[in-house]
Amino acid sequence: MEIADVYVKDGIIVAVSPNIKVGDDVTVLDASGKFVMPGGIDPHTHLAMEFMGTETIDDFFSGQAAALAGGTTMHIDFVIPVNGSLTAGLEAYEKKSGKSCMDYGFHMAITKWDEIVSQEMEIMVQEKGINSFKFFLAYKGSLMINDELLLQGFKKCKSLGALAMVHAENGDAVYEGQKRMKELGITGPEGHSLSRPPVLEGEATARAIRLAAFVNTPLYVVHVMSIDAMEEISKARKSGLKVIGEPVVSGLVLNESWLWDPDFITAAKYVMSPPIRAAGHDRALQAALSMGILQLVGTDHCTFNSTQKALGIDDFQKIPNGVNGIEERMHVLWDTMVESGQISVTDYVRLTSAECARIFNIYPRKGAIRAGSDADIIILNPNSSFEISAKSHHSKSDTNVYEGWRGKGKVEVTISGGRVVWQNDELKVVPGSGKYIEMPPFSYLFNGIEKADAKYLSSLKAPVKRLRTTT
Repeated sequence: MEIADVYVKDGIIVAVSPNIKVGDDVTVLDASGKFVMPGGIDPHTHLAMEFMGTETIDDFFSGQAAALAGGTTMHIDFVIPVNGSLTAGLEAYEKKSGKSCMDYGFHMAITKWDEIVSQEMEIMVQEKGINSFKFFLAYKGSLMINDELLLQGFKKCKSLGALAMVHAENGDAVYEGQKRMKELGITGPEGHSLSRPPVLEGEATARAIRLAAFVNTPLYVVHVMSIDAMEEISKARKSGLKVIGEPVVSGLVLNESWLWDPDFITAAKYVMSPPIRAAGHDRALQAALSMGILQLVGTDHCTFNSTQKALGIDDFQKIPNGVNGIEERMHVLWDTMVESGQISVTDYVRLTSAECARIFNIYPRKGAIRAGSDADIIILNPNSSFEISAKSHHSKSDTNVYEGWRGKGKVEVTISGGRVVWQNDELKVVPGSGKYIEMPPFSYLFNGIEKADAKYLSSLKAPVKRLRTTT
């Protein structure tokens, strides 16, 4: 951290030093007594996603506008294949993202396996700027894949220098849990949580970690929601495995009690997968974040309005899964973690932007305030207060899981690509002004992989040459 001026020109940071002199034609923003830091990067969002018979209410304009109002200047969304086709899926998302108003990148989900998918993965990495692939161990009958496919996918990721990501819940066991709840007559939102307990998240996390270790490829576990999953990640990292753990804001600060609310709409808005857990998991995840066991914070922003949530009023399995967070992440995390003294301001920058940029190989273009970096900048006033409400947020959703949250630490200015897009509580954004950011393969997580493979091969002492005799 330093006291300095930041000079921006043509969307790029040109200089960072004390007492920069500029002409009268340059716009000057006074950030005295405030923090100037990189705009947030949200590693986990679902905008305009078709899911569970509907589509998320926030598209690439409304979701990104909300992000900018909250101090996030880039996000990485998940492309869902069309009938298993990665190419068709990317083409669909390229159209959806045409209205973008800030920078974005793509992860790619893998929902089936054959030689065509394997070849498409190569194209995505080598030509399309995608360096990460997500495998769902949950959602049986739709997105879920088995261990055989997971192993094939891990091997391909390793060969391409792409990061393997997992949604870690045991989908077969969740399916059994759902049947059990129905047999008990439990059909409301609480049934969602009861059908997929933390032990199933822990099991799938452990399995994915062990299979990634078997292949010797880095692993990224998305939306870590439980102590069970976090402890598996902690154990793996202590043993030297390259495992990244991503908690999301909802799991860090909320608990499952809302799912038992007698009002269906109130309860249903908290339905997401893995579920928001019982009180105690949230504080444990905060501690893990402060100690470096977990590395960065996402949102899993996947919003549905109350009408869409009501699709499951008689059956929790039909409630579209997802909560908001793209606008709230920076504020809630500052209030929860920095104001409480659990992390420093430098930690905050690492958790909200810098580490994400490093993991996805776009640092220091993103996630840094230095000469040559993109001018994605926020000014945060630690003494200013904020309040969250569905009435004032910029998402299209009519509900907000952080409704009524009041805290300290407000993003007063957001600069995206050198343009002031948020100031004085006013948003100035233009559809189509966002840029797609290509993310190259072989991030720092792949350093040492070849040496580890060589060490493994040399340790085998095989094949053993045996003398064969005939009688």
